[in-house]
Amino acid sequence: MVRTEKNKHFPILGLQEFSKNRLKVRNQVLFNELHGERHIEKPHQHDFFIIILFDQAKGIHNIDFIDYTIGNKQVHLLFPGQVHTWNIEPNTTGYQLMIDRDFFERFYPRFRFSFAAYQKHPIIELSPESFQLIHYEFDAIKNELESENPLHELMSSRAAVIASIVSKEAIKVFENPEIYQVEPRIVTFQQLINTHFKEEKRVSFYAEKLHISANYLNIRCKKHLKVSATQLIQQRTILEAKRLLKSTALSVKEIAYELGFMDHSYFSNFFKVQAGMTPTDFRGQL
Repeated sequence: MVRTEKNKHFPILGLQEFSKNRLKVRNQVLFNELHGERHIEKPHQHDFFIIILFDQAKGIHNIDFIDYTIGNKQVHLLFPGQVHTWNIEPNTTGYQLMIDRDFFERFYPRFRFSFAAYQKHPIIELSPESFQLIHYEFDAIKNELESENPLHELMSSRAAVIASIVSKEAIKVFENPEIYQVEPRIVTFQQLINTHFKEEKRVSFYAEKLHISANYLNIRCKKHLKVSATQLIQQRTILEAKRLLKSTALSVKEIAYELGFMDHSYFSNFFKVQAGMTPTDFRGQL
């Protein structure tokens, strides 16, 4: 699994890893059926987007170190870079769409909320009506992939319908979904964190990008998200630290450096305060 002795990262799995015996178009879109018992025991990442539609299903899906119960009539969303494992029980039926970044960009605006919101709530319970609608679109994409000359534009339109239905159902589980309409700066702040958190931990940096004061940004975060701006940056940093600890062979010192900490002992203390255990202890957990 390790690329070279010098590069201690485990490979992030790409679409080509899954393309054998699956319906596909130029390795941009893959369709896969899930039947029966399945297990992924070693945490790993993908460099592509996945939509999973479960029909009849039981099991546990661990996404970014949180266990989610797999149940009937659910959609599971996985974004590039997220770490996951699962244990799917027998008699499960489900379907996967694996979508590369370029293709995903064609329809992602139809996801009405920030990606941070979906990553916080990656499991969406579906009404019977919404399940049937999404199942229809999955079948339509499968049929298009089976055709002699699949049309990217048609599949993109189908995927956009899926995104719209998922977003409609997501309103039921998201906390204060109206935030993303009335306070778009919160969305932009979360996007900026994803881009810059490794090198920038200062709230003032993000506030300047948003053309507001650091104090005002902090007030808006506390009001709408119930956490401070600093805590949001820390949460993203800890999440990435956990991903690296579980999905790479990098040393704690190397991870600290990659996340912008010049002193690995400071990083270890920071991690222990945030996660309740040392980086080494976290990595050793099953």
